Amino acid sequence: MEFTKDELLKIMFEELRIAQDIIKRMANNSFLIKGWSITLVIGTLLLKGSEITAYLTYIPIVFFWYLDAYFLWLERLYRKLYDWIRENRLRTTDHLFDMNYSRFTEQEKTLLQIAFSKTLLSFHGSLLLLTTLYILFLTVRL
Repeated sequence: MEFTKDELLKIMFEELRIAQDIIKRMANNSFLIKGWSITLVIGTLLLKGSEITAYLTYIPIVFFWYLDAYFLWLERLYRKLYDWIRENRLRTTDHLFDMNYSRFTEQEKTLLQIAFSKTLLSFHGSLLLLTTLYILFLTVRL
């Protein structure tokens, strides 16, 4: 099927809008994860239960660290899709309304590399460090 330049332009704008909405959702998910991570870590530490309760704090830290890395990975892949649409849609009808990011996975860092990027390491690593210091303080004090 052949499209006119105007039709391709409308398709491109619609595809870009869809990709941008997905990117916004991924960024929002990352923001919410950080909030929940802090809430659960502080809530768990304030329970004042046994020392084991303090060790349970590591579970949400690691879990939310993984989820945050996953959503950042997805966001980066959809940014690559957005760029591809912006650069190629007026020249080709390949992958028309295809929001599948899998063709860009080879171009992006691994989930583990993203998890230990500066931004995620500074946030989740500091939660991990502060929790460890708190547990050490509890064990020395007891």
